[in-house]
Amino acid sequence: MEKEKKKKHQTEPKFINRELSWLAFNYRVLQEARDKKVPLLERIKFMAIFSSNLDEYFKVRVATLKRLVKLKRKTIEKLDEDPAETLNQVLEEVKRQQDEFGEVFREGILADLKKENIHLVTESELTATQKKFVTTYFKENLQPLLLPMVMDDTETHFFLKDQTVYLGVQMNGAKKDTTRPEQYAMLEVPTKKHGSRFIKLPTQKNNRYVMFIDDAIRTCLPLLFPEYSQFEAHAVKVSRDAELDIEEDISANLMTKIKKGLKKREIGTPARLLYDPETPQALLDEIMAHTGITDEELVEGSKYHNFRDFFGFPNFDLPELKYEPQPTLVHPLLKKEPSILAAMQKQDYIVHYPYQSFDYVVKLFNEAATDPAVTAISATLYRVADGSEIAKALTKAAKNGKLVTVVVELKARFDEESNIFWAGKLQKAGANVILGVPDLKVHSKLGLITRNENGKMVNYAYLSTGNYNEDTSKIYADHALFTCDSRLTKDVEQVFNFFIDRQPDKKFKHLLMAPINMRERFVELIEKEIKNAKKGLPASMILKMNALQDDRMIRKLYEASQAGVKIELLVRGICCLQPGIEGLSENITVQGIVDRYLEHARVYIFHNNGEEKYYVASADWMTRNLNRRVEVAFPLYQQDLIDQVRTIIDLQRSDNTKARLVDNSYVEKSATEETRSQYATYDYLRTLIPKGMKAERE
Repeated sequence: MEKEKKKKHQTEPKFINRELSWLAFNYRVLQEARDKKVPLLERIKFMAIFSSNLDEYFKVRVATLKRLVKLKRKTIEKLDEDPAETLNQVLEEVKRQQDEFGEVFREGILADLKKENIHLVTESELTATQKKFVTTYFKENLQPLLLPMVMDDTETHFFLKDQTVYLGVQMNGAKKDTTRPEQYAMLEVPTKKHGSRFIKLPTQKNNRYVMFIDDAIRTCLPLLFPEYSQFEAHAVKVSRDAELDIEEDISANLMTKIKKGLKKREIGTPARLLYDPETPQALLDEIMAHTGITDEELVEGSKYHNFRDFFGFPNFDLPELKYEPQPTLVHPLLKKEPSILAAMQKQDYIVHYPYQSFDYVVKLFNEAATDPAVTAISATLYRVADGSEIAKALTKAAKNGKLVTVVVELKARFDEESNIFWAGKLQKAGANVILGVPDLKVHSKLGLITRNENGKMVNYAYLSTGNYNEDTSKIYADHALFTCDSRLTKDVEQVFNFFIDRQPDKKFKHLLMAPINMRERFVELIEKEIKNAKKGLPASMILKMNALQDDRMIRKLYEASQAGVKIELLVRGICCLQPGIEGLSENITVQGIVDRYLEHARVYIFHNNGEEKYYVASADWMTRNLNRRVEVAFPLYQQDLIDQVRTIIDLQRSDNTKARLVDNSYVEKSATEETRSQYATYDYLRTLIPKGMKAERE
């Protein structure tokens, strides 16, 4: 029995642990914060991204692991990996990264800020003049926002809000009551109410000063607790379980469940309590006793938590410390067209965000909302901007009497409240709002506009890898197709029919739709490459995605590699496939790009014996995308669009500046040429603009 188990283990394909792979991705973000070639204020933003990512990871993935650990032993044995072992590995790697994070901040960021005459001062570094300024500022702006919670001998329990920084305060040297020489209290650091985590102090002789509001509070503790003379204040922060665990069923009111789930999230089980390692044990014991936090949730951090607040770090009007501006480019063809719908009658267009303007999609929906010939508009909303122009256009269309159908995904994690708001606004305007699909998350990014043209109903479609979101379109790298090609619009119409009748009997000739036919079609495309390789024909794939985790797809790629298919993977985040293993994956290479913009587009290219097939998609190759989400991959048929996407992909394949391998080492630089694909992409798209046309969006 032991021999059989050992033999099976030896023949089992190699996989990288999903959790450790995600942490490896986040480490690439930290590498950007460390990189001295990245402008200083941008490095600070990467620190914020790293911290924000890790917060979400603890709220979702670590919380899930902790739930798995509590399962019965027989159930755990059915899992591929021991959750307790994985959790230990995760916490060990997180500690390693956080230690490095602290080093990057102290020895890198702070030191380089000082070189630029920017000083992040603490309470102990204030001059007498600065202390006077801070005291006045505290009395006027911070003290009214503070409500101390005293931790006495009662069994009173405090609830610590999710992702909120608190100061645990230990007071000594009682001035009057000698029976209580020591006292403890909790203070919420009022970042949201204050509007920022930082205070700018007066500039002195070209030296700029900034301070955490935490330290301003530390400075002024005697004003809050005048009965004591000695103080220590140390930060803590709770990350709570963010999984909603919603059991969807058709009869229930899903919106009500989501609203309840959001409230539940705020009081979810603590996934961790991040604490300052300098915290006295007596103070930490008091905090644990009054919050119900146990040793299991304790995670050692640093003096300051919530580094995501560094998104709001003052820029001091120093543009040289930020990326050189890349003004948003116009689309060379759509720029000339007064009507987007009329332009789409001539040909298809592809727009590449954030290099080119998102205004074209806003213009499309605004035009459709007011065009008398437009009879119906359908769209999927997954994550929209707070003041979404797209949602406003759909609301306007409904008020104008058009048949508006909007699929609002209420389970878009951390965007549920925004989506609930827009669902309500659209319903009030008269739109038909579909609140997702039972058992599936709607992740596709689609739009369909129907127009009456001389008595004939003509469909126009918008298909994208990115959300209808004006804000993220400035930092997420995506592709969006504008088309009235009936081959595609008929299939898009079928997707919306699925949302309405929820019958999985839909047939697609051109689109790949999860969970109906996407997995099967991708497998068929891989198998064709395998057959061609075995015949001695050229066989290859270039696959770009955010994450590769699905066990079955990875096994298929291993099979293709063993057959001789050359496979290039461009994976930004999780990658559970191990490349370069002899006899298994020696024909597979993997690299991913972390740079100025977030690589978000998914592109799948199959050699197909010289007649290449191109699919652009909203879906990664993760089990959740292929099985439990509504996703769409759309083919490119128009040659100029294929050429654009291929050029951009080729630039990413040749990136030797910001591309990393699965072990986080950088792709080896060429001795003759340095390629930074995101900058090269911008330059390439700029060359498509005719001479004489203003290149930047006005």
